[in-house]
Amino acid sequence: MEGLNNFWKKFANCIVIPQRYLLGVMTGFAILNAYTMRVSLSMAITEMVVKQNESMSNDSDACPIMEEHSYVTVKNTDLLYDWDEMIQGHILGSFFWGYIITHIPGAIIAEKVGAKHVLGVGMILNGILTLASPTIIQVTRGDWVVLVLLRFVEGLGQGPVYPAVTTILGQWIPAREHGAISSIAYAGALMGTVFTNSLSGVLITAVANWDIVFYFFGSLGLVWNIAWQLLCYSYPRTHPCLKGKEKEYLDKELATHVNTGKLKTPWKAILTSFKVWALIIGQFGHDWGWFTMVTDLPKYMNAVLRFNVQENGFWSSFPYFFMWASTVGAGYLADWVINNKYLKIGMTRKILATVGTMGPAIFMVLASYVGCRRILAVVMFTIALFLMGFYYPGMKINALDLSPNFAGSIMALMNGIGVFAGMAVPVVVGVLAPNQTLSEWRMVFWVSFIVFAVTNVVYVGGMSGEIQPWNESNVPPEEAKE
Repeated sequence: MEGLNNFWKKFANCIVIPQRYLLGVMTGFAILNAYTMRVSLSMAITEMVVKQNESMSNDSDACPIMEEHSYVTVKNTDLLYDWDEMIQGHILGSFFWGYIITHIPGAIIAEKVGAKHVLGVGMILNGILTLASPTIIQVTRGDWVVLVLLRFVEGLGQGPVYPAVTTILGQWIPAREHGAISSIAYAGALMGTVFTNSLSGVLITAVANWDIVFYFFGSLGLVWNIAWQLLCYSYPRTHPCLKGKEKEYLDKELATHVNTGKLKTPWKAILTSFKVWALIIGQFGHDWGWFTMVTDLPKYMNAVLRFNVQENGFWSSFPYFFMWASTVGAGYLADWVINNKYLKIGMTRKILATVGTMGPAIFMVLASYVGCRRILAVVMFTIALFLMGFYYPGMKINALDLSPNFAGSIMALMNGIGVFAGMAVPVVVGVLAPNQTLSEWRMVFWVSFIVFAVTNVVYVGGMSGEIQPWNESNVPPEEAKE
């Protein structure tokens, strides 16, 4: 053990960036890999189903098929399955049935024993199941019930990801750096979507088979896990490579509100806090719009705008790159505004959250009114997702503001309840857009607009940027009133 510690101390001298920033990058890659394994099916499913060209041709609003558009990329018809829109909705939504179950248990375990291994175990499970997915689908001859069960188990593995990431950030990241480092971590979801959508189409076209996306992204998840186990630790105090200057800085900055002991989670205070519930409701609204885009935008690009799979992959991923840039940029902007005392934490979060919800709401609806002007539609979606990036420093990191010690538990609640949006959206899209027509999709986007608007009003009216009294769980509930 002493030899291993000496090795890591020597290795630490080669790491130029501070360990807390390395942790931010690695948690960002964790979320990136989680999203590649989650979202890969959304791209692949457009090439896994028997195409319903007849219903498309009967749509008076249908966009013309471009000459170079190919509806059939997968040549082996044995690998095409007769799943209608309702079945596809259940398949895409089933991931979240498992995802919701392990949120709170994952947060509790991460807060009690450390987040490193909780995150690692969940990602290993997902990597293995993603690699096994093509074999299972083919052996069962496309039995969609089996695929629903498989995605359910994958969801169980990914449920602890966000609570574990938030727990470890709460233990490592000082308040003055919440916006920047947390945005780098959470922006992994966006780069995961860019990575998946852009590469999936290229990979499927190259091999004329959809199974390649599962093998590729499943392997990446396992490779990340090796690096995670070697480089990252749950707490600064257990890291053998933490340099003296950074250790002193973290000891000073985290001493006030981050407890290094084992605290009892104050569930009563958390569950009766209106500020927490305002955050949960705001998160639900964001998730509704987010899952509409991330789960079903590839289907819109394919069925309505008639992009082929390679074009679909590129244009579906294009907006998320700009969302990633705005997320990271807005995170640094939030820290700059707060640290220079131009605005208080709460007001900064409210402004950024409103931009990050109402901006996408408006431009998603506008995209449905540009008709078949494909590039203009992509521009509308790009602006929508660019503005959505402001949500992360405006709302997502608010759990760290409220309680650094129990941010994982708050994240489990907000992300867990937000999962109901992920479960509902594919089914709602299947009901509202059974024929995948432009007019049907316009209704889908209007529903998202209403959800965005209502939940943003609740969040802005009820949120807080201040650390809550129950952050120290030894404070009696009657003394921890807000």
